[in-house]
Amino acid sequence: MKIIPVIDLKDGVVVHARQGRRDQYQPINTRLCNSSDIDSVIEAFLNLHDFSTFYIADLNAIMHQGGHGRLIDEMLARFPKLTFWVDSGYQSGSQQSVRPGNYMSVLGSESFRDETIGEIKAFDNNFVLSLDYSLTDALGAKSLFSNPNLWPDHIIIMTLARVGSHSGPDLDKLARFCRQYPDKNFIAAGGIRNKQDLLDLSEIGVEQALVASALHSGHLSADDIRNLQAKKYPDESGYF
Repeated sequence: MKIIPVIDLKDGVVVHARQGRRDQYQPINTRLCNSSDIDSVIEAFLNLHDFSTFYIADLNAIMHQGGHGRLIDEMLARFPKLTFWVDSGYQSGSQQSVRPGNYMSVLGSESFRDETIGEIKAFDNNFVLSLDYSLTDALGAKSLFSNPNLWPDHIIIMTLARVGSHSGPDLDKLARFCRQYPDKNFIAAGGIRNKQDLLDLSEIGVEQALVASALHSGHLSADDIRNLQAKKYPDESGYF
């Protein structure tokens, strides 16, 4: 199981995302560090575990209220050995800029409409797709959810109503995607509370997850992460 820490950026600081209510997000209050500065939060995550990939949501850019391009570029330069998946929204007709090798675009369905969906082809499958849901409702271009020919290999299933809710991941939805498209790598996002949720995800075939709240609260510890990656938890019989 690969755990990818989530960093939600709004108005220059890392915020605590809760159920997609972006206008209500407040600066992160975390036991990992005493700052909501992105630099401090990344360092705190790395002190917890040697993560290799981070997910950044530039909420201002997604909401078309400015953005954090310079700040993200600084992180790319400061941590060249880390890979950053970055969702900065998408505006029709915008040009792709040249990025360092440790940058990967995340394209969220909520930023597309059916009439602009063809623009995804310009990325030549060099991106991570996020299929965004409120709870059960698909957000954005509806055809993007039903046309796997537009999908890259790595696809986030993002249930915004579960983000920061401590309600657990949407196992049914994720299991359905895994059954229908076994050749794709689906990544869970939203509601993950603890190691048991991650074990349940692994059981249905999901081996990557975006996680924030469980890391900040300590409900997912350094030992939990090490054991999950080594698959050292016992099965139902009690054996490892």
